Amino acid sequence: MKLRSIETFWPIKNAMKQSYPSLESDLNTSILIIGGGITGALIAYKLINEGKKIILVDRRDVAGGSTAGSTALLQYEIDVPLHELVKLRGTKCAVDSYNKGKKAIFDLRAIIDDIESDCEFEFKKSIYFTSYKKDIPFLKNEFKVRKQHGFDVSWLNKYDLDKLGLNAMAALESKTAAVMDPYKLAHDLLVYCQERGMQIFDRTNIASIQNQKGKSVATTDEKCKITADHIIHCSGYESTETLDEKVVNLKSTYVITSESVPDLSHSFKNAIFWDTSSPYHYYRATADNRIIMGGGDEDFKDPKKRDKLLPKKEQYLLKQFEKRFPELDFKIDYSWAGTFGETKDGLPYFGKPNAKKNEHYVLGFGGNGITFSVIGMNSIMDSINNKKNIDLDYYRFGR
Repeated sequence: MKLRSIETFWPIKNAMKQSYPSLESDLNTSILIIGGGITGALIAYKLINEGKKIILVDRRDVAGGSTAGSTALLQYEIDVPLHELVKLRGTKCAVDSYNKGKKAIFDLRAIIDDIESDCEFEFKKSIYFTSYKKDIPFLKNEFKVRKQHGFDVSWLNKYDLDKLGLNAMAALESKTAAVMDPYKLAHDLLVYCQERGMQIFDRTNIASIQNQKGKSVATTDEKCKITADHIIHCSGYESTETLDEKVVNLKSTYVITSESVPDLSHSFKNAIFWDTSSPYHYYRATADNRIIMGGGDEDFKDPKKRDKLLPKKEQYLLKQFEKRFPELDFKIDYSWAGTFGETKDGLPYFGKPNAKKNEHYVLGFGGNGITFSVIGMNSIMDSINNKKNIDLDYYRFGR
């Protein structure tokens, strides 16, 4: 599956600082990780620090799929609002999921410090706003439930938002959010793991997997075999190719990035913004004063149709931006289309779909893919060791 159109911002910004070979021989390992994006890199970081022997493969250049197209908004807020998630999954699962997302942001900061990555991580505020009077009761209900369960949120009225340069009716302000460069972090994590013994092969597609006598044998397009005790699928939306259960609805999404804005206001740079529209729009600044905006989602049909809509979506997103931030001058410098997915409850999928196979999945679907991957990283050892874990229950297959 082609996960994105060709011109995204992060690879151009970072260029290619590290390259890896394709697999040309049969190998044995304790753990095979399939997928070399931010999720696979985080799982590798966890396992290499546990002393595991690991091979990681990716069918394209590492970090060249969804990670390269991510806008990397790090929020504890899930695509499904808390008051709705309570109805879908119960109070404990819903509140725990929001709290785990909050913790994941700080865990990610600790990982970045540990490997000394310069991936431009910055803490921000999160401003969840509505542009329509009809959505104010919805937003007030979300505010009430968040406050009830101890989340540090503030109510902003139209006057408050005017001072931020945002043309909207009302908003919730959360104190904990962040942004970063996900492509850079994925590469830094993989270098860290390679230096500690992990083997990495890109341009290596796994064509089939067979289970033989308690082992999993993955065969590549070139007929090379990797025999592993455990396989961990970190292939994101491409996991739809290997799963029997349908767990995600694929969507096409669109992103525009501006030229650098020298006088970009502190109030804009200090926050990430997203709205109550369905599908929602989101806005953030980069470290070099660019503006990233995304949205305009549609059901995914195929990459050609998705990419063909890009010029039209550029203009749509630009008009939406001008309505919300009329004082900012947005000149498009980059744009791209990508594929992402939504689950019914907005939550990820972790663990083993089939208890008889040592194949594990860490699938951080939705707008919280990176924080979900951190949560999955913290439960992967229990999945491997067949131990009970609350996350493996909350985010299990077949739920």
